[in-house]
Order: sequence, then structure tokens, then C-alpha cells
Amino acid sequence: MNKKNEAIYLGNEAIARGLLESGCGFVYSYPGTPASEILPSFITQAGREGQKVYGRWTLNEKIAMEAALTVAATGLRSAAVMKQVGLNVAADPLMSGAYIGVDGGMIVVSADDPGPYSSQTEQDSRFFAMLAKIPVFDPSSPADARTMVARAFSLSEKLQLPVMVRPTSTLCHARQNMSPEPLPHIDSTPRFNKEPSRWAATPRHRFVLHQKLNRKLEQIRQDSQFSFYDGSRDNRQRLAIVASGFAWSMTADLIADNRELQNLCCLLKVDLPFPLHQPSVDRLLADFSHILVIEETYPVIEHQFGRRDRVSGRLDQLIPGAGELTPQLVETVIHRYLDRLPPARPEKATNVRPRRPRLCPGCPHRSSFYALKTVLKDGIYTGDIGCYTLGLNLNALDTCLCMGASITQASAMYQAFANRGSGIPPIAAIIGDSTFYHSGIPALINARMENSRFVLLLLDNETTAMTGNQPTPASGILADGSQGLGLPLEKIIQGTGIAWIKVVDPYDPPRLRETLEAAQEFVQAEDGGIAVVIARHPCMMDAEARRRARRFATVSVTDECTGCDTCIDSYECPALEKDEETDTVRIDALTCVGCGLCIDICPFGAIVGQ
Repeated sequence: MNKKNEAIYLGNEAIARGLLESGCGFVYSYPGTPASEILPSFITQAGREGQKVYGRWTLNEKIAMEAALTVAATGLRSAAVMKQVGLNVAADPLMSGAYIGVDGGMIVVSADDPGPYSSQTEQDSRFFAMLAKIPVFDPSSPADARTMVARAFSLSEKLQLPVMVRPTSTLCHARQNMSPEPLPHIDSTPRFNKEPSRWAATPRHRFVLHQKLNRKLEQIRQDSQFSFYDGSRDNRQRLAIVASGFAWSMTADLIADNRELQNLCCLLKVDLPFPLHQPSVDRLLADFSHILVIEETYPVIEHQFGRRDRVSGRLDQLIPGAGELTPQLVETVIHRYLDRLPPARPEKATNVRPRRPRLCPGCPHRSSFYALKTVLKDGIYTGDIGCYTLGLNLNALDTCLCMGASITQASAMYQAFANRGSGIPPIAAIIGDSTFYHSGIPALINARMENSRFVLLLLDNETTAMTGNQPTPASGILADGSQGLGLPLEKIIQGTGIAWIKVVDPYDPPRLRETLEAAQEFVQAEDGGIAVVIARHPCMMDAEARRRARRFATVSVTDECTGCDTCIDSYECPALEKDEETDTVRIDALTCVGCGLCIDICPFGAIVGQ
């Protein structure tokens, strides 16, 4: 490698680099933290070096998986990129794709979120790989991830299988110096060899394909390139620690800093946690009576050892069954296993009060939530996945199951009360524009087919705000910035047969309330149905949107303020603060974006704009 070209890479940028250096020309993704930066970096790095590639945001992860599998069926290299809960959405094509396989190389990058920090679950994608019966690499650093992408493509092409690479949120956002290699010239020509018994396999053929898949896994299980223990050990070492991924990096750092642990522990790194190299397992069980497995988040490696009497980790609760691993936790676990006390550490400060996450200053969703709970009092508000899940703070969200579920839950709530209840409360489904494109459309069609009745409040901030302001299908802007064909929300909704559709700017609170009142009246009318209110205003975290939005030069609090805290408690704008000296409200000028929405909230007219 050329040290002169060395640069600092984010983990996700390193994965993108690995894709490009491996000759991958097609990447499909749906934005989701912690994987969001991979596709933009793939496109940016390729463009900077004149490499022609095809990278696209898809409506959901299922489409990304289907597209990547199809490209790989033509002999080319492709990748599907998503976060761990997105893998749930892509499960159907993944399971089938493992049987059918690929002709080119195809990898699935599924970024996990131990903690979790920005997800509904902290599920382990490696278990999904076990379920689908595909190999999975577990990188320990950005540089490791870059290398494993190449190894994954090589294994994929050798066995004609999709292969998973599973980074975690810490790795995705870690940084490391690396020297990039020149990008290879991609001159592959796509080809599709018609083979109906494979590509369109019926159940009879699927049985044969399943048998072939099992033989491929056994081949990997015996492959010496995935060995993690060669039988060498120091006689003083009485504990074998088997680790993978970022958990290995933490453990390696701890042992490197402690000479006693170096003498007592034999640390082994597993690159391929499934299928686990069987000869290594056998040798390890023969040499050590005590084995500790450290991994995130589920006991994938631990399960494959099969010796509960000799192996410890999550299954015997030595390591907690939930939550992110930290250096302090790993150190405690090792010492506890060695029956020793961990070294004393300074106590953490306890006087720091964490501030819960809130909607951004000027967020149009705040106005929509306030209007909703004002108009549909005592209603049931079914929510969805996005930054607007923070409507929980405003008491304007009652449920949050998974992407697209708000509409299904609103429909089911209506049917539950209509068929068994004595009265039907106001019901509203709240969903964002990107989430609606992702999985709200089928739910809306189903709700209309069932003749359900509720208000659908569609929060349209014209972007995928939570994951980094990626474009939505409404704009038609593609991942590389080029202009594709846009499809407005209104046209899709009209296509479902719903006629009551109103678009309103949440920066006009009185009109928004009037629109919601009219929507609820239609829902309750004899010939009513589903009423859709599209609250459209661009995300104020977008610089261009801030320039275009209606704003006041200054927003201030007058002497009329009584300190009732209505604006703070019911509106929760980060720019509104309590002045402890005067017991009134003040506005943080550095945080305030001048939207003026708080003017409408104050019951005493004490907030004014100029």
C-alpha cells in the first residue's frame, strides 16, 4: 500500500471502499442507521476516481435484496445494504436466494445496532444468516471490514452463494487510517443462463437445492482458511477466549494492557462465526477445559460449540443477554470468570442529567402533533418508524411496532371497536413520507379494502430525515443526484380509491386544525371512510429548506409571560427554556430557527415575532 495516499476512513466508507476495490458495480440500499453512509460513499468514491457504477436507494430492503440477487444471477458482483431490522423486510428473498444461489458474487451488508441506539430491536443478523444458511463475516475494525468484503465476494463466487458481512454501529462509525488500492477495471458482461430448475425452482427442485446448500455449508465448516485455532497454546494459559467482531477488538485491547491476563488467557479471533470451523472447535475443546465466548449480540458462536459444561458466555448469563458490550463490561466478565475482582475504576459522575431526544427546532412535525392532539382529543394515535416517533414526548403517539404498521394498527383498532366496542374513539395513523413509500402503501390498500375509518396524518418533510436526508421517491432524485421519475404521494393515494385527500402546510396551524376537524367529520359521516391529511413542509435541518421557509427575524417572549410552561411542556421546542431566576420562559437565540410556531401555542400571547 502507498502510505502517501493514506486517509482516514469511516467504517461505512471502508465498507464502500471494499465494495469498489472488489469490482462490485451494483449496490442497492434502503437508508437506515447505522448503514446509511455506505451507498453515498460508494457512489462518491467511484465518481471521484472515474469508475462507472450503479447505486440506488430502493423503496424498501426487500426490493434491494431482490435486485442484488438478480444482478448476481447474471454473473456480475452486487450488494444489498441495510440495517438489521431491514433484514426482516428482506427475509423472503434472502431465504429463497440462499437455495437458488448466484452466478456472480453477491454480499449482504446488514449493520447491527447493539444497544440499541436507533432501532426497534438489537437483533443479531448472524442468527438470520444461520436461519437462511448463508456464511457471515464479522469484522472487528473498518480495515477488517474492507478486507472481509473482498473475502466475502471470493467465497460467494466460489460456492455460488450470497454471503453476509455484519458490521455493528460502533464499527460503522469508527475511523481508521487506510491506504486505498487502485480500483479495478470492471469489464464483465452480464449473462443469464436459463435454468428453470434453479431460477424458477418448484418445491420438488427446492428439496434438491436445500441438499446442495447443506453440502456447501459443510464444505465451509471444514475449510482451513476459516480456522481460528491451530492447537498452539502456552502452558500457563488456562482460559480460551473466543471472540468476533468489535467484541474481539475490545477484548484484545484489554488483554494487551494487562500482562497477567496475557499469561492466563488465549484470545482467538473468529472471522466467520457461521458456519464455525469445526476442526478448530474440536481442537479447542481438547486443549481447554474452560472456554469463554464474547460476541455481540446473540450466542451464535456459543451455540455451535454445543458444550454447555465447558463453554460460558450469554447462555449461562455470565454475559448479559441484552445491551451493548463495553470495555468495562468485558473486563468484568473476564475477571469474574477467572474468579478475580476487576481493578478499581473511578466512579462516574452522577450529577449529569441526560436530556431525552427531541424533535429539532422548527420541525414541522411538532406543529402537526400539537394540532392532532388538540383536534382529536382522547383519540388513539398509532405511530410509525422515523424521527416523528418522538411524538411520544408530546403525548401524541400511542403505538410504534415496525415500519408501515401505523396504518394497519389504525385499521385494526377501528375494526376492534366497530365490531366489539360500544363506541369508536377518534383514531389517527401517523406515518412519514419515506416510511409510507417503504411499507405504508400495501397497508393503506388493505385498510380501504376492509372499509376501515380513521384519519391518516401523513407527515411529509420531503426527505428521509432520520437517516441523513436521503431523497424520497416523490422528488425522483436518485442516489447519485441525477433526476429520475418522481411519484407524488397524492397520486399513489388516489390510486387506492381514496378521494378525501388534503394537503396543508403545518406552518399554518389554524388551517391545519381546520383540516383535521374536517377530516374527522368525514370519517364519522354516514358515507365517510379514510381521510388523508398530508402535512407538507420541508425538514428544517436542510439548509435550502430553511432559506425557503417562512420565518420571523426574531421571536421573543414579552412581559406577558406568566411562567405557565404550556409551551415547554406541551410543545417541547429545544429553543424554549425555563429562566430559573424569573420563573418565566426565554428563547435561546442560537437554537431558534425563527419558525414562529410557538407564537400560536402561548395561551397569553406572550410569544411574538418580528
